[in-house]
Amino acid sequence: MKTDVVIIGAGASGLMCAIEAGKRGRSVLVLDHSQRVAGKVRISGGGRCNFSNRIMGRENYISLNPHFVTSALSRFTPSDFLSIVESHGIRYHEREAGQLFCDENSHQIIDMLRSECDKAAVRIELNRKVLGISNTDGSNTRCFKVSTDGDIFDSESLVIATGGLSYPNLGASNFGYSVAKQFGLNVTKLYPALTPLRFSPEDASLYGSLAGISIYSTVSCAGAKFQGNLLFTHNGISGPAILQVSSYWDRESSLTIDLLPDLDIYAVMLEKRHSKIHPSTILDHYLPKRFVKLWCDLHGASRPINQCSQSELDSIARGLHGWRLRPGGAEGFNKAEVTLGGVDTDELSSRTMESRKVRGLYFLGEVIDVTGHLGGYNLHWAWASGYAGGQFA
Repeated sequence: MKTDVVIIGAGASGLMCAIEAGKRGRSVLVLDHSQRVAGKVRISGGGRCNFSNRIMGRENYISLNPHFVTSALSRFTPSDFLSIVESHGIRYHEREAGQLFCDENSHQIIDMLRSECDKAAVRIELNRKVLGISNTDGSNTRCFKVSTDGDIFDSESLVIATGGLSYPNLGASNFGYSVAKQFGLNVTKLYPALTPLRFSPEDASLYGSLAGISIYSTVSCAGAKFQGNLLFTHNGISGPAILQVSSYWDRESSLTIDLLPDLDIYAVMLEKRHSKIHPSTILDHYLPKRFVKLWCDLHGASRPINQCSQSELDSIARGLHGWRLRPGGAEGFNKAEVTLGGVDTDELSSRTMESRKVRGLYFLGEVIDVTGHLGGYNLHWAWASGYAGGQFA
């Protein structure tokens, strides 16, 4: 069976590419081993679909080549995606830091993608397992053979949009990386990103009792700094600030956590230095009581303020503004939202997403070494890279 374009992966980037290629009059076939399209879109934003972000730039992405995203992001902006959303009558709203969500649910975005695919005469086949791929006439010709558990398809262009290793329960696998390696493309080291971090055994025994407590904090690591809620879990720490910084954590270094980023707690305690009030009473106004009790017990801050020296008060304040915590590990791909690393961007054209080594072979979305921050950036990379690939596949 012959078609112009075969796209493997019916997720956000694959469907966007299919729509754009179909608009050009290309015959497009999308194959996916899942029973439904756009699994990650479905769960994005807690089911409300955080589909993009108004604040968009290369600084919101991590890659060994930080400039790689520039071309695609400039040619498909959040406004471009919003124009499609609005044309389908989907209502949306903006949350903090420019995050864009559906008013209702993620199924609206999925229905929109399916509708656009139908208009572009895109054919989608689900429950299809790909058994083998070959470039039948060598790397300089656009001629691919894709064998599945049903049929064999010949195409001029082959697009790999299979995602990364995150959410294996949704069918994630290393398929895309295997295809890249099969055709001689380099794949950078893969890590779970936007993931909770685990305590070391020692810290678990100290802080495990704080599970459920959330504290607005600033978390820093490897030159990156994020503000947001830090959530204590039974195994470690999570919450937006931790998920963000997990993409920068190098598996060896410590995190620096400011538990009171909007307050000079040393100045507050200094004002009370002649009173008999305890540090815990002051801290109770700003931090959860359960956390304050444990913190004061661990740091010996149990005497009244008037019995503490200025250096002791300074030490308490520095501990709260600069808590050093060395995680014991990341929770892994089961709880990671995305994969850090992927197909080396040096192997691809930033304008077309086509392999520099194999004509007609394209890679899109999460399978590439491009990882967005939390807040709609990874879905927007799927739209932008899919749009770029769809202009040429």
